[in-house]
Amino acid sequence: RAQSGVHYCVCKYSLFFYSLFFPGLIVCGTLCVCLVIVLWGIRLLLQRKKKLVSTSKNGKNQMVIAFFHPYCNAGGGGERVLWCALRALQKKYPEAVYVVYTGDVNVSGQQILEGAFRRFNIRLIHPVQFVFLRKRYLVEDSLYPYFTLLGQSLGSIFLGWEALMQCVPDVYIDSMGYAFTLPLFKYIGGCQVGSYVHYPTISTDMLSVVKNQNIGFNNAAFITRNPFLSKVKLIYYYVFAFIYGLVGSCSDVVMVNSSWTLNHILSLWKVGNCTNIVYPPCDVQTFLDIPLHEKKVTPGHLLVSVGQFRPEKNHPLQIRAFAKLLNKKMVESSPSLKLVLIGGCRNKDDELRVNQLRRLSEDLGVQEYVEFKINIPFDELKNYLSEATIGLHTMWNEHFGIGVVECMAAGTIILAHNSGGPKLDIVVPHEGDITGFLAESEEDYAETIAHILSMSAEKRLQIRKSARASVSRFSDQEFEVTFLSSVEKLFK
Repeated sequence: RAQSGVHYCVCKYSLFFYSLFFPGLIVCGTLCVCLVIVLWGIRLLLQRKKKLVSTSKNGKNQMVIAFFHPYCNAGGGGERVLWCALRALQKKYPEAVYVVYTGDVNVSGQQILEGAFRRFNIRLIHPVQFVFLRKRYLVEDSLYPYFTLLGQSLGSIFLGWEALMQCVPDVYIDSMGYAFTLPLFKYIGGCQVGSYVHYPTISTDMLSVVKNQNIGFNNAAFITRNPFLSKVKLIYYYVFAFIYGLVGSCSDVVMVNSSWTLNHILSLWKVGNCTNIVYPPCDVQTFLDIPLHEKKVTPGHLLVSVGQFRPEKNHPLQIRAFAKLLNKKMVESSPSLKLVLIGGCRNKDDELRVNQLRRLSEDLGVQEYVEFKINIPFDELKNYLSEATIGLHTMWNEHFGIGVVECMAAGTIILAHNSGGPKLDIVVPHEGDITGFLAESEEDYAETIAHILSMSAEKRLQIRKSARASVSRFSDQEFEVTFLSSVEKLFK
């Protein structure tokens, strides 16, 4: 009787849920149809709004070209790409209206343009309209201590919505890696969409770090020690990678900055037919007037690092390697050594990171030999590079490395991380001659620095000449040609 009672209850509940299946299906279908109708209505309203905005004073329709770059007032390589891309498009399409979506609400548009000239020596030939976004905090990593990738990506959708509500462009280019905004502008805004990918939001390398339970800046120690948490995070990463691939595939044109980025984007987005490598513009020409021979205002050797103060740049490795070099007295004959870290600070988190680096220098007892130069003008950067013997780079799997190219063009001997863009695209032999050095660990960096400094001036000069000759393929002119060729599809 007990078994028959259980069987009766199971049958009863099964029939109950079965009876709800078709009504539930109808309700879900109805809600989906309503959602589609609402979104289509929003799209029509936005199209009407776009027509009103794009009509100039003489009654002709003007094309509106917009770049999504919430941190456009920062001083990194991504911002150099933005300003060079705008300059290239303005040359080819002078009649268009140019818009930049930015979250830099504490400065004016004129101040942003002046900053671009001061840092990158770039001045635009036509006006740019800035759309200031108030919700940039939604993409700050500090807001999401856990599930950071998901939080920032969802936050970018809301930030993109704010941007779309203020200005509906004809052509939308995400130049900062917020791929989750692409379907929003394509399907709701009705725009032609393109993306310039500096670094994939998630990569197969990140998956392998979690899978192998290795500690990294994006994989905390307490997770690596717990097999269950590692499995959960791995599943989360795989799901996120799948969604990232879906939103990325919405792009009509995809540009990537290196061979390393290309391989990852092709495996994730699977849009090889519209994906091209467009090396970022490096102001190679500006550095060519720096003499290659070693001219020293002060005795000794200067080591410089050029890059934003972000966690993945791994500045602590530079300081530790430098301290190891000094403590072991690997360079006996050198009168003095100095390490100068040059970079941009985007926000308070970056400023806090600089303070932590200062404390690290003090803890290692090398604070007298380490200097920090933050958001310095371009002329000052050029002056430091002209005096430097060695340029340091320590980011694992750097997507490209504009700072690496600038160091090589300026005549410093580069010592970069043995991975990513520097390994595959930049620090490669030129006509059979070496153009720089690669390293991974503190010991590697310290020993290689000592090796470079122990070379004769003639040997170092030979490396400088080869390095400078190899970087012409990364010039502003080359960027303009490949960028305009890649985006041409968006304007047809």
